[in-house]
Amino acid sequence: MAEPTPIRVEVDFDLCQGHAECQAEAPEWFTVGKGPEAKVRARRGAIPDDHLEAVRAAVKYCPTQALRLVHDDANPQE
Repeated sequence: MAEPTPIRVEVDFDLCQGHAECQAEAPEWFTVGKGPEAKVRARRGAIPDDHLEAVRAAVKYCPTQALRLVHDDANPQE
């Protein structure tokens, strides 16, 4: 049986307006600064299974759609 494809989150910083909905949904994965220039910071790397549901909610509820999930293909040549 093949291993599941790792999933990570990408942030479009041009779209992010610092609403912090992602932080509210998945505080262990996202932090948002304070002030008028606030932007989201997301942890790097593959999202563990126990955080995936919360991160999916963060992506879904981002009001500016600045977040997206990316499936990392470990063997893109195959």
